[in-house]
Amino acid sequence: MEDERNGGLFETEVGGKWRRAYRVFATTVLVSIIWIWVYRATQAPAGYRRWVWIGMFAAELWLGLYWLLTQSVRWNPTYRRTFKQRLSQRYENELPAVDIFVCTADAVIEPPMMVISTVLSVMAYDYPPEKLAVYLSDDGGSELTFYALTQAAVFSKHWLPYCRNYKVEPTSPASYFKSASHPSDSTHRQDFTVVQRLFEEMKNRIENVTKNGRVPEELRLEHQGFAEWDSFTSSRDHEAIVQILLDHNQDTEGHSLPKLVYMAREKRPDHFHNFKAGAMNALIRVSSVISNAPIILNVDCDMYSNSRDTVRDALCFFMDEEKGHEIAFVQYPQCFDNLTKNDVYSGCLRIIREVDFHGFDGLGGPLYVGTGCFHRREILLGKSFGDGSRIDWKMENNHKETTENLIEKSKDLACCTYEIDTEWGNEIGLKYGCPVEDVITGLSIHCRGWKSVFYNPKREAFLGVAATTVDQILVQHKRWSEGDLLILLSKYSPAWYGIGRADPGLLMGYMIYCLWSPSSLPTLYYTIVPSLCLVNGVSLFPLVSSVWFIPFAYIIVSITTFDYLEFLGSGGTTRGWWNDRRIWLYKRTSSYLFALLDTILGSDLSFVISSKVTDNDLRERYEKEMMEFGGSSPLSTMVVTVSMVNLVCFLGFVMKLVSMDTETLKAYYETMAVHIMLCVVFVVLNVPLYLALFVRTDKGKVPSSVTVKSVSFSLFICTLFYFM
Repeated sequence: MEDERNGGLFETEVGGKWRRAYRVFATTVLVSIIWIWVYRATQAPAGYRRWVWIGMFAAELWLGLYWLLTQSVRWNPTYRRTFKQRLSQRYENELPAVDIFVCTADAVIEPPMMVISTVLSVMAYDYPPEKLAVYLSDDGGSELTFYALTQAAVFSKHWLPYCRNYKVEPTSPASYFKSASHPSDSTHRQDFTVVQRLFEEMKNRIENVTKNGRVPEELRLEHQGFAEWDSFTSSRDHEAIVQILLDHNQDTEGHSLPKLVYMAREKRPDHFHNFKAGAMNALIRVSSVISNAPIILNVDCDMYSNSRDTVRDALCFFMDEEKGHEIAFVQYPQCFDNLTKNDVYSGCLRIIREVDFHGFDGLGGPLYVGTGCFHRREILLGKSFGDGSRIDWKMENNHKETTENLIEKSKDLACCTYEIDTEWGNEIGLKYGCPVEDVITGLSIHCRGWKSVFYNPKREAFLGVAATTVDQILVQHKRWSEGDLLILLSKYSPAWYGIGRADPGLLMGYMIYCLWSPSSLPTLYYTIVPSLCLVNGVSLFPLVSSVWFIPFAYIIVSITTFDYLEFLGSGGTTRGWWNDRRIWLYKRTSSYLFALLDTILGSDLSFVISSKVTDNDLRERYEKEMMEFGGSSPLSTMVVTVSMVNLVCFLGFVMKLVSMDTETLKAYYETMAVHIMLCVVFVVLNVPLYLALFVRTDKGKVPSSVTVKSVSFSLFICTLFYFM
């Protein structure tokens, strides 16, 4: 009991039992990398092969230096544990108010039913409801989403008491009723049946309206807020809409409900709206006059709450007596509930979540990833560390105004001209001008002296929807890598702006992601050039019997083994690791490459929203872990072209083997062992793609147009290289 009174609200474990062994291993890898660099610098051949050799040297130099950067997040991993019971004992009556922001942008690809399930899930936290305010930012300005939210407001009066009484998890009704079985207790079973019926009735109403594409007149009469759409022109041309649907009303048991607010900021065709960053900044302003909580949680509309304790866990960091004043934000990992057993698209970002971000936490804190993150409001508003460390947890609005006055003030703050000639998007709020506004915002916060915390609880705090096609994952990573490269080139670049402002190791960690795009070139070179040289019999690696072969063999075996064991240690499967390697190759040779080219060519910024709608055929193939190549795009064409180059080279190599005698074969193996190994690995990795090219007949196969282009490109490349 004494420890409960005196201990911290969280504890930190640094390193791990394998940290020392890993450091020894990393040192041996570094020695091998330098050994390879020496080989390339001193053993260059004469003739035309010299240029190919120099290309290999440049690729290995870059990849070696990039590996050094990745060690920053593996050198000192940090793990956190919270003590919620201590928080309750000390501060239960002083808990701060929390504003929760949920963002949606398109009612077609982000269905209203999914959006309100997320809203209901965050309304049901185990936290005083009078201290919670939930804001839905609808950047599509859809009356369908507003209708769904009005229905959620009514249903919450039944759902929240049910969650409270039976400690329901997850608190998303859609997810809960999808997996829950009928309770054995008679009272619970009766309540379960009633609430499930109410949910199904609400779901049917919302889906019927969504299917029709409009809210019928008789339903519009149910809420005066629909009058806001009388002057509505389009999702890109409308006035600001703010509606307070619940103002701490009572539920069916007489308990307070969280405040619930709908906002669609003003949009005009002649004003750039800055995508999600603009929506978040409008939410910060609007919430400041309605609730003004000192803590802000933001979640994407597809990331529902999976744990009732998440808010209290986050507050253990903010309210810790010793370290809390240093912490700007608490970042939870992105987790997903629709992943297949072997994560066919490597969508869970397993190594980033289980390894990289724990490493960041030991360097000053993780990146802000745009969802599942708790912020201190004053820091989002530009406060620097050292501007007074005392934290005021009582920032909420205490002055009473009529709802009409609050709404009018809020509309003024959500108008599209409000930010003109202000520091919003620059020194205040989320940063503008970058597709990954979350990462650059987090970096600027770190450079103002603040720390952040990564908390990865055993029960996932938030669960979302992962990509279910190859095209979706490639487009998503193109946006991320392009945005990260723009950060590198911006005034907030960790390469110069962060020096002296943040931990050097933390800046190295940021550089890992900022250099995703440029890393595409050495990866692409290593992926196709050794295979092309295999057909010509041009050796780029040392003889198997040479001492120079040792570092290559050691790197290949040790890094592959470590990567495999690290993946399994993070909860993955053997087949999942193989899938991860395949998607890693696809991203490196397409998404990152096109992001680099777009940045160099100065293409316009684009924010692509991933569709959350999946048809039945696609869902069935996904559950069977059949890769979906059905889309036609430059990204998919690039992936198929690279895979076909390796296949053509492999077939050419097999044809050469047929004509070789035993002695020639031995000599060929002696000089071309690494070439053979690389080509075979790339071909085996691409087996699902080859099946989609030449065998499959379902809609997930590679489109004929992509097949024709890719085969033609690959044959041209192989023929050109063969006659060089």
